Amino acid sequence: CTVIFTRLATRDLHKPISILFCNLAVSDLFTSFSGFWISMLFITNPDITIFGSEDMLAPYSLYTTSILSTIYNLVSIGIERYLAVAESMRTRFRVARNHSIAVVFTNWVLAFFLGCLPLMGWNCLHAERSISVLYSPFCVNYLIFIAVPNVVLAFIVPLFTYLRIIIILRKRKLRMQACGQATGTYKSAETQVARTSISIWLLALVSYAPFFAGVVFDAANRRCHAELYPGAYIFRNCTATLITLTCLGNPVLYTLKLRALGAKLKALRCPSANRVRTI
Repeated sequence: CTVIFTRLATRDLHKPISILFCNLAVSDLFTSFSGFWISMLFITNPDITIFGSEDMLAPYSLYTTSILSTIYNLVSIGIERYLAVAESMRTRFRVARNHSIAVVFTNWVLAFFLGCLPLMGWNCLHAERSISVLYSPFCVNYLIFIAVPNVVLAFIVPLFTYLRIIIILRKRKLRMQACGQATGTYKSAETQVARTSISIWLLALVSYAPFFAGVVFDAANRRCHAELYPGAYIFRNCTATLITLTCLGNPVLYTLKLRALGAKLKALRCPSANRVRTI
């Protein structure tokens, strides 16, 4: 919420990357909201979160939609950063604000369509043979259809784009060294991007790999709910906690530079002082 408020209250949204950052914060907010909804259902009626119920379709679908939107936003940010760096390498394509808005719209449409398929009929309320044990009443084949391509997308595309950025920056540094020019700026940029890319990849790995492992386990096991209780459901809750922690990690990695954020919030609280300084 702090990220959304800060970016909407300032003029940062004219930048394409800022639109993606703000949309990522919206996705994280949806993930937190849907996770809280599921937690409240567990507190009030634990059995429906274990054995499945029609009441779980809507919160699980919203949760899936928000996770998919987050993944697509992370991939979009990685691609935008690559195109922004490659732009100065005399590429013809330049990312504009309209492109970012179109990407945000496409991401949400795709996330809502895939996430709401169980509400459209792809569920196992009346087909117990292929029902998911961990995420009833979702079907196992639906979870595989959603998890496998999107988790691979979350791992491979950001890793590739940030590696390409590091390679481009290193080539520029070597070129400047050959010309006898200073390379301190590029060295600093290369180090910062390398650290960010490793953090991004590790955060995605820690957050989504357990969920992916749970889906694989769900597809492989043929036991009933009672036989897996409570260990499998503790693992399921841990994966949900890791995904929620991703919602806190994303703003730290992408947007929340504490000094800059503090300065912006201070400027919003004291607009008159800023006018006096400007005058």
